[in-house]
Amino acid sequence: MDLSTVLYEKNGPVVTITLNRPDVYNAFDDDQSYGLQAALKEANKDEEVRVLVLTGAGKAFCSGQDLKTISDSKNRSLAESLHKRYNPIIKAMREMPKPIIGRINGVAAGAGASLAFACDFIIAAQNTSFIEIFIQVGLVPDSGSSYFLSKSLSPARAFEMASMAPKISAQQALEWGLINRVTPLESIDEEVKKATDYYSQAPTKAIGMIKKMLVKAGHSSLSNQLEYEAYCQEIAGATTDYTEGVAAFIEKRKPVFKGK
Repeated sequence: MDLSTVLYEKNGPVVTITLNRPDVYNAFDDDQSYGLQAALKEANKDEEVRVLVLTGAGKAFCSGQDLKTISDSKNRSLAESLHKRYNPIIKAMREMPKPIIGRINGVAAGAGASLAFACDFIIAAQNTSFIEIFIQVGLVPDSGSSYFLSKSLSPARAFEMASMAPKISAQQALEWGLINRVTPLESIDEEVKKATDYYSQAPTKAIGMIKKMLVKAGHSSLSNQLEYEAYCQEIAGATTDYTEGVAAFIEKRKPVFKGK
């Protein structure tokens, strides 16, 4: 797959998806949003893929919606745009049975911030800034931002980010628990490789179930979560990776997981 606004590069079990509108800081137009949907679908169905990297071309990760592309659309339905363009992206990312590494290489604003926070493991360059810019044009957070902020931050912090749109640095985001790592821009690929090396050799089916379990835990009782853990553990226990993991433990060697 090689689309003009979304690049798809496969290197063994690792796929890198790059938003490719650098002249507008990778702001979304229709083509890029549908291209990203297609790229995520391709990575999901490819059994060889065990980890994804999501990043942006040029100096930014993603600056959100390209307002210039919709400025002449007087009767455009914002709800319809979310249902068709943005919500399927966020759902595909959170339901992806493989880990997604966010390589955040610059500003992540609006829906771009939502996209970053939808990743499973987030590595940001030191020059990165995050901003929930919606309120500055009289809108409310969308593309999952209200969900991700409320899960990661205190109510006070979440309200501040959503209602005042402060620009927070990568270091602040790390301290607030929004991201996993901060690194100099020149070292970001090295840091990303550490993550992809780990996840590309991890038990992928277990990772996929862990994603589901953590989402479910946010709105589940302890009793229901215990039942769901048992359900998932039964599935995990039937994988070849479980058999390999036990054998490696007994034989005192490093396991060789196949993601199956």
